[in-house]
Amino acid sequence: MKGAAVPAPHADVWQTISDYVALTKPRLNVLVVATSAAGYYLGANSSVTAASFLSTVIGTTLVAGGAAALNQVYERDTDALMQRTRMRPLPNGRISPTEAGVFGTMLSLAGLVLLAVFSTWLAAALALATLVTYLFVYTPLKRRSPAATVVGAVPGALPPLIGWAAAHGGIAVGGLALFLIVFLWQIPHFMAIAWMYRDDYGAAGFPMLPVIDPEGRRAGRQAVGYAAALLPTSLVPTLVSLSGVVYGVVAAALGIALLVLSVRFAGTRTNAAARQLFFATLVYLPLIWIVMIADKR
Repeated sequence: MKGAAVPAPHADVWQTISDYVALTKPRLNVLVVATSAAGYYLGANSSVTAASFLSTVIGTTLVAGGAAALNQVYERDTDALMQRTRMRPLPNGRISPTEAGVFGTMLSLAGLVLLAVFSTWLAAALALATLVTYLFVYTPLKRRSPAATVVGAVPGALPPLIGWAAAHGGIAVGGLALFLIVFLWQIPHFMAIAWMYRDDYGAAGFPMLPVIDPEGRRAGRQAVGYAAALLPTSLVPTLVSLSGVVYGVVAAALGIALLVLSVRFAGTRTNAAARQLFFATLVYLPLIWIVMIADKR
């Protein structure tokens, strides 16, 4: 009788590596990399230096990854209650809270040092603000109030401003416009997610709008309100000559489409409408960045 197969040692190593990567929320960090890189390019008044550019993008990404890991340490109990998060490394027991805490702290410190030494002090300060607001304001507020969604949009919108500040040396109207575009975009995006996963959030005790208002009227109003505010805000780069008319036309068309889908979601409040809005937000942001960069003045 043959014995049971023993897993190869390298399989455990790759699983461990995969688990630590998962702690950084890599899909979210793709957005961080893209927006901080775009912000740097758009904020540059002269030629981009590779060392400064890479230091800014990598430093911002490390801070964001560290914040994500530390957030999961705090939320490991509630993650265990939700269907879509219960298999994460912490609630599943594959990584201990201490290990994840050390990992997240090391990533965050490495990113801050990289930004302070090789980028700019302003970029490092904005990255620190991202870390503090995400971990000590948004994360605990998430269990107490639906306002956490709006509060959490602040650290989520800071990466492009970090990139801008590193290249530009200051913030300026253009940098604020990039921040506000990402800030406003997040609310329709998260309202769609919150509606689709309202049962999960309810089971974990998170007071998301679709949980405390099961009919979805408040979530719908927020999606529409922020999408409506996003439309004129997205035109600011053209108005301040950061990008050209082509960008303005594309931004207006994308903004109108997003607003229409937000209105549809608010009116029907169905999973299908929420899913359409969710996918529209996924298309909107990369397209608007690509065109803004291509049409930079």
